[in-house]
Amino acid sequence: MSDKNPYERYNRQVILPEFGTDGQQKLLRAKVLVIGAGGLGCPALQYLTAAGIGTIGIVDDDVVALNNLHRQVLYSVNDIGLSKAERAAGILRQLNPDIRIIPYNERLTTQNALQLFDEFEIIIDGTDNFSTRYMINDACVLMNKPLVYGAISQFEGQVSLFNQPLTGSNEAVNYRDLFPDPPKEGEVLNCAEAGVLGVLPGIIGTMMANETIKLITGIGEPLVNQLLTYNALSNQVFVLNLSARSETRSLIPKNESEFLKTDYVWLCSSPVASEEIDVDTFNGLIEKENVDVIDVRELHEIPSVNEFKHLRIPLAQLGDNTWSIKAENVIAFCQSGKRSLQAAKILNGIFGNSKKIYSLRGGIIEWKKQQQTV
Repeated sequence: MSDKNPYERYNRQVILPEFGTDGQQKLLRAKVLVIGAGGLGCPALQYLTAAGIGTIGIVDDDVVALNNLHRQVLYSVNDIGLSKAERAAGILRQLNPDIRIIPYNERLTTQNALQLFDEFEIIIDGTDNFSTRYMINDACVLMNKPLVYGAISQFEGQVSLFNQPLTGSNEAVNYRDLFPDPPKEGEVLNCAEAGVLGVLPGIIGTMMANETIKLITGIGEPLVNQLLTYNALSNQVFVLNLSARSETRSLIPKNESEFLKTDYVWLCSSPVASEEIDVDTFNGLIEKENVDVIDVRELHEIPSVNEFKHLRIPLAQLGDNTWSIKAENVIAFCQSGKRSLQAAKILNGIFGNSKKIYSLRGGIIEWKKQQQTV
């Protein structure tokens, strides 16, 4: 059902002198693409929909899971197993039926990114992995699209507005000016491994929506060439000034052809040559003699493991505690299988060919899940 008087819906922001009907018209004409309908994407989508962004695209190939719901409050238990993009679009249409919401139930890749970005004016990065984050940044630079960036981990979040020059300047900072080279897999923990306070993505995602609205309407001072960091435990906020770095431009594909050939997953992958093993192989190996199993998670991390004998050596301490590893076969595991690959690399460097080093694919989370189905 359409509103009989659309401005009644937006009255409380239209009456702001700095905003007015002109500001609302700019929002209604705007086209914004949100990549990721998870912790950051959900609050950003909700507030952008409520504010009256005329066209919103949602890119996400994931489905709703129970462990999403403490922070992705757009969904409910009734949505578990359903497409995030499709379900988010359906819920948001009920919030505001007078705008256009387009779900893309697909993974963003180099093959579809440029085509998708071409349909929208502003890109919002609500993803949680580095390969996609660098791909989004490079595509925005290549296509000259403003990028609203957000990131969260544990109790801290970041917000910035990239690829948007300051008024009167041609200098536009992009993500690579802050982080030139992608971290390798497992070097930086994601939320699945490090954890995150449920309200934090709500705070940061709402800030991202705010930056988007400011950019579209021209009100306030958007975080252009700045990085805002927020700590949920202390409520401390820091804003850092950023500068463009000419040397980072060589890291970004120069044209569409180069972009299509760039393997962003490979750029962020670990060069570990160690063998990954699945749960069945892992279960077979731990029943044999001459096997050391090492939990490389931090000591506070859960779930706890009582089902089999193992050593507990956090990844940061692994290199200094190899004296406790006696067996010829060594299996490292962590929460999701990423840090254990780094552990395998460290152990290979120390022991060489004298030991056979393995990493549990999917980590203890996958192992626990499969035990429950047996």
